Amino acid sequence: MALTRSIATFLTCLGFIATKVPTNADDSTPTANDPQAVYEQTVAKGLEYLVSNGQAEDGSFSSQAGPAVTALAATALLQHGASIDSPPVAKALKYVEKHFQPDGGIYQPGSNYKNYETSVAILLLKEANKDGRYTKAISRADGFLKGIQWDEDEEKDVSDPAYGGAGYGSHKRPDLSNTSFLLDALRAAGNDENSEAIQRALIFVSRCQNLETEHNTTPFAAKNPDGGFYYTPAAGGTSQAGETPQGGLRSYGSMTYAGLKSMIYAGVKKDDPRVKAALEWLRKHYHLEENPGMGAAGLYYYYHTFAKALDALGQDTFVDDEGVSHAWRAELISELASRQQKNGSWINSENDRWLEGDANLVTAYSLLALRFCKPEK
Repeated sequence: MALTRSIATFLTCLGFIATKVPTNADDSTPTANDPQAVYEQTVAKGLEYLVSNGQAEDGSFSSQAGPAVTALAATALLQHGASIDSPPVAKALKYVEKHFQPDGGIYQPGSNYKNYETSVAILLLKEANKDGRYTKAISRADGFLKGIQWDEDEEKDVSDPAYGGAGYGSHKRPDLSNTSFLLDALRAAGNDENSEAIQRALIFVSRCQNLETEHNTTPFAAKNPDGGFYYTPAAGGTSQAGETPQGGLRSYGSMTYAGLKSMIYAGVKKDDPRVKAALEWLRKHYHLEENPGMGAAGLYYYYHTFAKALDALGQDTFVDDEGVSHAWRAELISELASRQQKNGSWINSENDRWLEGDANLVTAYSLLALRFCKPEK
């Protein structure tokens, strides 16, 4: 269904200064060979869903999940051209500000997700900080995240598999997903690749890879040496994709892209064996129909990490193990456009694990992924 001039006007009035949408009510749905038009229409429909259907009166998006979904949704709005002072963004920022805590963190009191909530809030505040209004809050949140990173303060030395990671308060160990969000936040807060916190995180990330190197002497890598990444080597090791018959931890797509992106952010070069091995695994498992190794579980989280990692890699095409060259941005645009609901939202109707039954969260993930895919005109 094509967007009409009324939706274009609606979004413009709300401050979406950069968003372009079809203006002819008789326009047909763009074809797949016109990625620019598909991109613009898909993004505009997603934005319209968020501002018209997703946001509550208090400015929140899915407040039952704390401030994280609100931060992700508002970040998506800003990255796609919304004004900081537009009503949807201004209301969302006020809601997130209510979660500023005395210790510098940005989370719901009593939350078990302090690292995750604070990390995604930093990404929002960075986007909204054009006039410096959030400089102090970002600095305090940066200090909070470094304080809860698993290191000597948690009585962990560098030999411990948990060292350098970040995790949920509900589990007694860090994981690659939380550590990936931590690295996003540290970079957004102004830390470069030589930051002690980023280099500590790299130690943990390297140990989440199924690759034996001087950076990874955990027992899991030798049991499944395929170069991919899994959830955590800490507290006995866990992969959401399960174990191999030999007791190895299975690699899967979303964590392998998260691992690749995290290593690039930490300054690991393309000729490093860790990057080469990760890319080899990804070449063998290039899919957009599923989260490789996990099927439909975590599919939209996968799209988000897929886009961030390949953008960080700096390649417009990705060649799979059969020699097929993929214009990954155009392919992701097409895939997300095909999965978009009539009302403009996205939802994981096949598997609602990890809150992917929440249209606000999944729509935010999709728009954040599309941000890396804007076609050249």
